Formats: sequence, C-alpha cells, structure tokens
Amino acid sequence: MATLSHDLAIEILRGLSVKDLLRFQCVSKLWCSSINDSYFIKLHLSDSLKTNTNHFLILRKCGYDFVSVNYDSPKTTQRLNHPLGEQKKLLKIMGSCNGLLALIDDDNRIFLWNPSTRKSRVLPSTEIDFSSASSFFPRSTYYGFGYDPISDDYKLVRMVQLHGNNKGYLHSEAKVYSLRSNCWRRIKDFCFYLILHRKFGILANNALHWMVFKTPQSWKQNLVGFDLGTEEFRFLELPDLCLDKLFCYDIKAMGGYNCLTATYRDSNDVVAEVWIMKEYGVKESWVKLISWNQPHLLSCFPSVVVVPLAFSKNGDKVLFSSDVHTFVWYDLGSKKVEKVGIRDVPILHDVDLYVQSLVPLNSNALMVNNEMPPQ
Repeated sequence: MATLSHDLAIEILRGLSVKDLLRFQCVSKLWCSSINDSYFIKLHLSDSLKTNTNHFLILRKCGYDFVSVNYDSPKTTQRLNHPLGEQKKLLKIMGSCNGLLALIDDDNRIFLWNPSTRKSRVLPSTEIDFSSASSFFPRSTYYGFGYDPISDDYKLVRMVQLHGNNKGYLHSEAKVYSLRSNCWRRIKDFCFYLILHRKFGILANNALHWMVFKTPQSWKQNLVGFDLGTEEFRFLELPDLCLDKLFCYDIKAMGGYNCLTATYRDSNDVVAEVWIMKEYGVKESWVKLISWNQPHLLSCFPSVVVVPLAFSKNGDKVLFSSDVHTFVWYDLGSKKVEKVGIRDVPILHDVDLYVQSLVPLNSNALMVNNEMPPQ
C-alpha cells in the first residue's frame, strides 16, 4: 500500500479545518508534530486569510454565552465553551486577531482565548499608577488587541484616563501587554481625550484605532491609530462628510481596511454610508463604498445603527448587522439587500468576527523567525 510523502501530506492538511486538524493529530507522531509546528500554523492561517475561508461570526448572548456560525454558509449556531466555563459572569470581547480573542470579565480580569482549540490563558494584572485621591474621579478605559508582524508578538493595549471637574484633564497612562514576554510595560503617554467610559479598538493595517477627542470640550470625534510595531499614536483624517446632518459614527475594519459608517437622516430616509480607506493614512484615499437608504429604520433613528462586518468570500457582497439583531447581505453590484436566515441566533447579542486557527497561547511557541509563509 502506497504512503503519502510528508510534503504531500502537508499540502493536504493545510486545506483542512481546525476541527479536522485537531482530530488528525492522533494519526501519528509525525502528523501531530507537523500540525503543531509553528511554520505550519502560520501557513494554515495565511491560507485562511488569503482565501477568506474558515471565517466565523461569534455572538455573545446574556453576557456570558458564546455561539459561532460560519457567515458564508449560515445554517445553525454552535455553542462555544469559553474560559469561565459554567460561571455566569459577564464577558466582553475586546478584540479578535488571527483566531485569538481578548476577553474581559466584570472583575476586569483579561483572558486570551482561542475558541477553535479551546485553549485560554489569564493575563497578569497590572496596577494603574494613580494616587489614592485621584481614584474618585470619573475614569475612561480604552483597550485594543492585535498582532505585530515585525516582532511576531500579540499585544494588548490599555489606555486609562481620569477626568477632573468640568471634564478637565487629570491623569492618563498607556500600557502594552506582550504575549511573548507575558508582562505589561508602560509606554509614552497620549495627547487626546477619552470621553466614553470604556471602548475597544479596531484592528487594521497592523494598527489599533479608536474615535477620540482632541480637547475635552470638543464635539468632533477624531480617528487615532496606534502602530503595533513602533508603538506610536497618530491621527488619521476622516473623509469630508456633510456636517449639517446629524451623524452616528462607527469605525470598523473590513477586508483589512479601515471602514467608517456614517448613519444619518435625510428627508424621509435613514441613510447609511460606508467608507473604506484604500491607502492607509491618506485622507484622499477614502472611497464611499455604499450609500444605502433605509426608510424602514426611520422610526428607530438615531438609536439603530447598521454595522458592516465583512465582505463575502468572493467580495461582491457586504454582511451587515444592526442592533435590532438582524443580519443582511448587501449586493455591491445590484444594490439589493437579502436577509440572512441564521437559525438559533440569540435575540440579544453582540457580534464579532474570528478566523479559525491553531495559533497557540504560550509565548514559547511563537515563531522564532518573523516571516509569514509566502502568499
């Protein structure tokens, strides 16, 4: 009986799902070693990202239950076993990157979790360097999670700011957690204002992004990016929008690009515009991808905001969700909208995206050389 060469076996294995790969680890010691090899893990991830496969929605219901569904062929949801098990504690997703999710519970404990391999780890805690007197002032805490390909490291950013009387600046600090070193360190302070109580960053172009304010009294939000390689902040200019209309902004990442959604009321319609930044950091590269009239949302505006989640596998449709708990495909060619019928979707949910991967959570298993497999 003929046997597969090792190279041919790898070619076959790289096209399989994570679920199948975990099963095939039992075939032989060689297969187990190959599947857990850091280069193969990155090869499999690279294929998934390049071909837009193995991508899933993850829905959080009741604060502590998570279910997933393959959004390109939605059928039924699958319940996921999260790090807290059966404990009914509030968990929120702070970010998703390469199959890893950053979670935070109501005790401010932070977890990294790979739902595909069911592995998780608790991050070490870190103090906030505030005086005891300042701890009574209102506080804003912004987080972000992503991957730095230069250092081959997963990083989590935490910005904390206290506000004095009349929204006056009091204290701020920024820290970065490194999975490779498994520790936190303080970085250069930031020069903008965090008005909301808590916010989670958006990952695109190897940078994390938040909407912030340049002054405490400002009404205009600005987009700021944090480069995960240089660990520097920079402002990015938004597209020119009609400033005489009431806008609801939302910043997302879609297809690897920064994506801005501006929802506003225009006569008897509610309009959702979706803009894509084609060239990172260049204002003139913002392109209006979609302008979608939604008269059925008129009675709900401005409380209902539609959010673009992802392109379809072949790139001709955009998947939207709304906070009225529905999903639709928007066809970029015909401009038609098709409701997505996903069975067993929870009535109340938060939604995020993740790609199934074998990425490990132990820093020793990260790549020694920093090169991704060839595309």
